[in-house]
Amino acid sequence: MSIPAIELESKPDFARSMERVEAWFAGELLDRPPVRFSRHNAEFEDQGNRLAGEALRKRWFDVEYQIETFAASIRERRFNGETFPVFWPNLGPDVYAAFYGCPLLYGEVTSWAVHCVKDKADLSKLRFDPGCEYMRTIEALTRRALELAPGSFLVGYTDLHPGIDTAVAWRGQEEFCLDLYDDPDFARALLDLASADFGPIYDRFDAVLKGAGQPSVTWMGIPAAGKMHIPSCDFASMLSPGHFDEFVYPELERECRMMSHNVFHVDGKGVARHLDRLLDLPGVQAYQWVQGVGDDESIMQWVPLIRRIQDRRKGVVVDLKPAELAPFMEAVYPRGIYLCIGSSSEEEELSILRRLEAWH
Repeated sequence: MSIPAIELESKPDFARSMERVEAWFAGELLDRPPVRFSRHNAEFEDQGNRLAGEALRKRWFDVEYQIETFAASIRERRFNGETFPVFWPNLGPDVYAAFYGCPLLYGEVTSWAVHCVKDKADLSKLRFDPGCEYMRTIEALTRRALELAPGSFLVGYTDLHPGIDTAVAWRGQEEFCLDLYDDPDFARALLDLASADFGPIYDRFDAVLKGAGQPSVTWMGIPAAGKMHIPSCDFASMLSPGHFDEFVYPELERECRMMSHNVFHVDGKGVARHLDRLLDLPGVQAYQWVQGVGDDESIMQWVPLIRRIQDRRKGVVVDLKPAELAPFMEAVYPRGIYLCIGSSSEEEELSILRRLEAWH
């Protein structure tokens, strides 16, 4: 399946950029590695304009406000490299859990699940509700954005991660950890429910976007033809290899087989303990390495991990600072690299692009 012909005022080189992205997914290097000029999670940084309580929640669910705020943020901007103007409908990382009746609490830039499964009796209350407020709002955000998108921006689908992370959102980390030992049948029942509807839910959004001629893209900002997904399991940092293989890997395998393009989200060194197993997942073309902050932030210490991914002929999304680019380019080979760099100016971005064009 090919990328639809899309013209964007802020990105006249859209077609060429998509050729680089598709080459990257295929394990090829076109003329240079793709580069997104934005740091990981930069879009979630607190911009002030504080509200609280119900007023804050209403702002999250205000369709016109969310889309107008995004449109204002891209106005008169030029998107260089493989940075794409993408509006993705967002009610927080646990919105998939909320589709089943789990309420969310809202902060300025994210939301949290209210653990709603206190015992086995609560399991019967969890049912996917296509008419719930969360689903209605995501669909309204999607359809309204599609009305305004032509010539201006892409529209993606919301953050969908089923499986164990959703089960933990319902149950709570500590309780679910205990369930794995004390009542594994209950844990499996939660996992089964957290995965059963993923295919139809994904396809519901995919059909709307494909019908509007959009590529497949979500919060990572990497568009693709076909069906693109970001499988993940942040809770894997809490799991032994045995529990990971028993409770997580089979569902991840099924999840990835549904898609044509997968970029696995490796959230920190705790999840990376399972990297060798994750590299065996069928249908995963690339891995996003999220090294964290503080002592973990410097990218050069993670070069051996990145090389492990490259040695398996997989792509890797890497977040680094402009000052780290030169030593990083000397330490790894360009094939398979997709860079995310926080830039300070368009001049700096153009300079980085010239450097990447000479990286062979």
